[in-house]
Amino acid sequence: MAEFLQIMISGLAAGAVYALAAVGFTLLWQASQAINFAQGEFVMLPAFFVLIGTGYFGLPLWVAILLAIVISILVLGIAFKKLVVEPMLPHGTLPLVIATIALGLLMKESVKEFYSAQGQPFPPLFPQTVFEVFGAAISVQDVCNLLVSLLVILGLQMFLQRSRTGRSMQATAQNPAVAEILGVDVKKMVMYTFIINGFLAAIASILISPFYLAKFSNGETLGLIAFIAAIVGGFNQIRGALVGGLLIGVLDNLAAAYVSAQYRAAVPLILLIVIIMVRPQGLVGTTEGRAV
Repeated sequence: MAEFLQIMISGLAAGAVYALAAVGFTLLWQASQAINFAQGEFVMLPAFFVLIGTGYFGLPLWVAILLAIVISILVLGIAFKKLVVEPMLPHGTLPLVIATIALGLLMKESVKEFYSAQGQPFPPLFPQTVFEVFGAAISVQDVCNLLVSLLVILGLQMFLQRSRTGRSMQATAQNPAVAEILGVDVKKMVMYTFIINGFLAAIASILISPFYLAKFSNGETLGLIAFIAAIVGGFNQIRGALVGGLLIGVLDNLAAAYVSAQYRAAVPLILLIVIIMVRPQGLVGTTEGRAV
């Protein structure tokens, strides 16, 4: 029982971070019908912004983190929309997909070339201690990661539902033409979505890098898991991304503990196949009809 509880908490903590990246997939899809296949690299990169701040410029950790969040919003949010999405989107979805794949490769190889191919230790944000609950050793870092991720996602959900700007963003996502007729500045709302995605990628990167180390190849795994989590939960629902991320985090840990660590990578893919066959709109997603 103690071991099971420990595995569940650890799985939920990892799953909550996956959910942050999955929410980014969901937001961009809702706002611009764009799938960002560089999302994994978006989560990989901010950790290196922090390491450059602390290593090369000698900044205190929290200052470097705040600076990394700002740079992520500027580069992964605003610049990404202006320089990649806006020029490519009028040509259709496929050119944009190819562009984001190319961008992901460019980011990965650039980090490998200019920083290092070796995994870099990332300073922990929270105490690396444990406490006992019913005999299970629970990591303080796991609990803090889980709480921070859930607070960010719930805060985003409240912002979208209760603020005027959030409701305008949702109206833009549902029907941009009608939203524009009602006086919503559609371009500004879409830009807000990309800014939020840059922020979420930075938070996910900072939370997960103490576990994975900061490495140029981290985006491969994170991007795939986040993409699957978004589909499993429901690509058109933020709460779906949260459910999908948590579910994959828990199943991944249970498979590693009770089945085989060698086959744990197959668990998200098996789950994806089952969901597509049984409930293609995702666990909490809704069916969408689109004109072709």
